[in-house]
Amino acid sequence: MIRIAITDDKKDLRRTLQEKLNEAGKYEVVFTAENGRDFLEKMREARKSAFPDVVLMDIDMPVMGGVEAVLQGKMRYPQTRFLMLTIFDEDEKIFNAIKAGASGYLLKDEPVAYIKKAITELMNNEGAPMSPSIARRALHLLMNATIDFKNTVPQPGGDNFQLSGREKEVLTFLMEGLEYKEIGQQMNVSPNTVRNHIANIYKKLHVTSKTQAIRVFSREQ
Repeated sequence: MIRIAITDDKKDLRRTLQEKLNEAGKYEVVFTAENGRDFLEKMREARKSAFPDVVLMDIDMPVMGGVEAVLQGKMRYPQTRFLMLTIFDEDEKIFNAIKAGASGYLLKDEPVAYIKKAITELMNNEGAPMSPSIARRALHLLMNATIDFKNTVPQPGGDNFQLSGREKEVLTFLMEGLEYKEIGQQMNVSPNTVRNHIANIYKKLHVTSKTQAIRVFSREQ
């Protein structure tokens, strides 16, 4: 059973998501919260029972927004995964959420089946689930460094990373959630060749995982 928490200021949305996830059988919504502060308070109370494995987090909420809630939540509860579920597809909001520690970013108009799939991917460590439109925007920003990250790390396109065209292609597929075998089929190469490309990407970006590869340009030094 995967334990879920839902944080959103829309009561009807919280109730609908809770009902649809609970009826699926493999998910249990342990609590819902109406804003970031409410979420942090309920996380403290959850010590008496069980913490959620995955938190569905909105961004724009009164009292405390989702980005700040993820930032504080990730520091206090590092084992909990945060999946942004919001209407916003703005560049700055996407990367602020990733920078805070979010493991994925979905738009609210995604079908519930897609949200369930994303939750399962997070629990199986299968990458950083994103809505397709968000993944494309994130990759574009990653490759072109159009956002100022307060001098966090060297920006792509300079002398520090030098990703090849094939490596960028592999990174694109990784961000879309494809596995090594699927990437190999798309690129007409063997899974071992894909692994070699990924090893080179990690080396150039100074990371050790797919999630870190996405976050590398928004991490504080």
